[in-house]
Amino acid sequence: MAEIRFADVAHSYRANPKAPADYALKPLRFAFENGGAYALLGPSGCGKTTLLNIISGLLQPSEGRVWFDGIDVTGLPPAKRNIAQVFQFPVIYDTMTVAENLAFPLRNRGLPKADIEKRVVEVAEMLDLARMLKRRASRLTADEKQKISLGRGLVRDDVAAILFDEPLTVIDPHLKWLLRRKLKEVHARFRHTLVYVTHDQNEALTFAEKVVVMYEGEVVQLGTPQELFERPAHRFVGYFIGSPGMNFLPCRLAGDGILIDGTDVMLGDPWLARARGREGARLELGVRPEFLHVSTAPGPTTLPVAVTRVEDLGNYKLVTARLGPHEIKAKLDEDAPVPTATAHLALAPQHTLLYADGRLVG
Repeated sequence: MAEIRFADVAHSYRANPKAPADYALKPLRFAFENGGAYALLGPSGCGKTTLLNIISGLLQPSEGRVWFDGIDVTGLPPAKRNIAQVFQFPVIYDTMTVAENLAFPLRNRGLPKADIEKRVVEVAEMLDLARMLKRRASRLTADEKQKISLGRGLVRDDVAAILFDEPLTVIDPHLKWLLRRKLKEVHARFRHTLVYVTHDQNEALTFAEKVVVMYEGEVVQLGTPQELFERPAHRFVGYFIGSPGMNFLPCRLAGDGILIDGTDVMLGDPWLARARGREGARLELGVRPEFLHVSTAPGPTTLPVAVTRVEDLGNYKLVTARLGPHEIKAKLDEDAPVPTATAHLALAPQHTLLYADGRLVG
């Protein structure tokens, strides 16, 4: 296992990049700690796979250095980096049995036969493959083949890191949950450094100890699932994490308060104090639907809204309301009363955040 550190790593697929828009991956400076379980999360085209390929050595960055445990590996090929990689679609040998597929990486390294057999059985039991060790891979389903691919990544216990590039794409939803749980169990037992690429927030938040959220080639936040949910450092994190995502209300400084655009709603501290000195910035209030509470009476931190829709989703109600030109969503307990026309949404100051040009203030 290894700590993986990036020192101003950037990459462009163009020959002579000049502007930030020329870069698929803008300069990065952070580290994956030894033995940590990380997810790279973001939409298609944000740079996740580019970064993963730089870690594995399939791609050499245009700029910066990559370090494994203090050793510069930037110019080393994949074979010299001692990593295992599991791809989106199964990479296995159909003519081999399940056991032979799992044993293949160990045989290539000349391990004793007894050690190989012990490790193969151990990994097969972890992934519920023990009953089919003698079956040929060609006779297996896509789900089962991907489990073999996962097993080949896990079978070596000497790797610096195991990289997963959207490995559950071909797996049905129920098995996805089971395999994520298996991966968490394996990580808790062996503490491999795991890096898991996905565009699915549920996969990222349930698998990883820390999530790296990427947007337009940048890392906009690295944190625990709780940190990403409660204090998104970037507007995109608030929008991308959560279902539904964070509500954003454009606002501006106006006299002794903050005026929500298109309304006559004026708010004071603590948001006013945070906004001072940022007159030229694009200001927005951000609040998650989970942190809004319905009130029948106005107050100093309530928003007068018109309720337009109430959806009963089983274990909670989703209220859609309008404040001037803005649509707001609130998640309420399933037994909470909901006004049918007008209401006041109460803001909790500790959960109502201020963003300037898309970045969290304070």
